[in-house]
Amino acid sequence: MLRLLVILIPLCMLACADTDRTQGGTLLPAVVQLKVGDVVFRRGSGFTSQVVLMAEHGGAYSHVGIVADSAGVLMVVHAVPGEPDYKGDEDRVKMEKPEDFFASIRAHQGAVYRHRDSVVARKAAVVAMQTYRRKTLFDHDYDDSDTTKMYCTELITHAFRQAGKPLKGVSHQHLHLVGFESDCVLPTDLQHSSELKQVITF
Repeated sequence: MLRLLVILIPLCMLACADTDRTQGGTLLPAVVQLKVGDVVFRRGSGFTSQVVLMAEHGGAYSHVGIVADSAGVLMVVHAVPGEPDYKGDEDRVKMEKPEDFFASIRAHQGAVYRHRDSVVARKAAVVAMQTYRRKTLFDHDYDDSDTTKMYCTELITHAFRQAGKPLKGVSHQHLHLVGFESDCVLPTDLQHSSELKQVITF
């Protein structure tokens, strides 16, 4: 989630570009019944994820997305760097199957959180889908004031804000690393919202 990743991502992209996303299976348990608007977290296995976890100072997860309805099929919409769908693919907001989001080649742990208001959750999921359909690029500047680009947690906070119910209790962290300084929301900050309740961890 940091500009520092811009230096490291090319190495990750080389490792990810030609890999079958579901090779080795998925962490998502078959018993999990996802709902539209669920906020899904994963702890990544790649180097870029380790950078995020270092910034989290002990946080459990490095990435987050939201479950949306795509023509009756549940999908995960998320803003992610370094996971191209094809050669030359830009870092962007993308959509994929939950099993792929939690593919064991890219995740060690996962969690599902659910908003207490299902109507608000569905509205937020619609906003996320609209953001995906606009082909929104990934925000390497981590600037919440510019919604023309999005980073992972920004997508979630933006979706609920546009749904008319900003997530309470979510704060920004000031990050000051080599070559990068910004105030941004980290995955752990979303978990602190009183409006999101944990459904399952795995």
